[in-house]
Amino acid sequence: MCNLYKVKSSHTEVADFFDAVAEDFGTNTPEEIYPGYPTIVVADGRLHSMVWGFPLAQTGAKGQPLKPRPVNNTRTDKVKSFFWRDSFENRRCLIPVSTFAEAEGERGRMTRTWFSLPDAPLFATAGIWRESDEWGAVCSMLMTDANAQVAPVHNRMPVILARESWDRWLGGTPSEAYDLCIPYQGKLALDRTDEPWFKRRGG
Repeated sequence: MCNLYKVKSSHTEVADFFDAVAEDFGTNTPEEIYPGYPTIVVADGRLHSMVWGFPLAQTGAKGQPLKPRPVNNTRTDKVKSFFWRDSFENRRCLIPVSTFAEAEGERGRMTRTWFSLPDAPLFATAGIWRESDEWGAVCSMLMTDANAQVAPVHNRMPVILARESWDRWLGGTPSEAYDLCIPYQGKLALDRTDEPWFKRRGG
């Protein structure tokens, strides 16, 4: 599953790329996006700031409430479940991405392997969103089976949408949207790094 991605473009550049109206965000969103971080989302023709991850209530060993956990990935075989169904049917969005990372290597020594579209500063991944009491507007990224390039690293990957599919994802029927939830058919650029997977966020 994808638990880290980057948006290297400014809000204005993202808005121009998606032909969307930019909100006044007040502050910049970080380049590296982790679960629970604010990110940029395209919905209803506008650029919005949302938290990456739907809040999932948690309790401690003694039943005490704990901080919610951000559930940032939505498996395509689970979109009809109670947790995701209403958002998938009624509130789909585009999540702009420059590159996404998967962990590779043995436990304790995993490194970051990045995937992007060749010569493309941005691309759209399929997302869903809703309002939450805990964090305001939140989003989650759709995950499908990995294609041949991602499979040696991880068995799932984000649903990457071709530009001609954006409108169908946003405004089509649930059945039409679901038909788009397939492994990416194009070529991906791969960058294997020696960056440790677990490192200080923001470092």
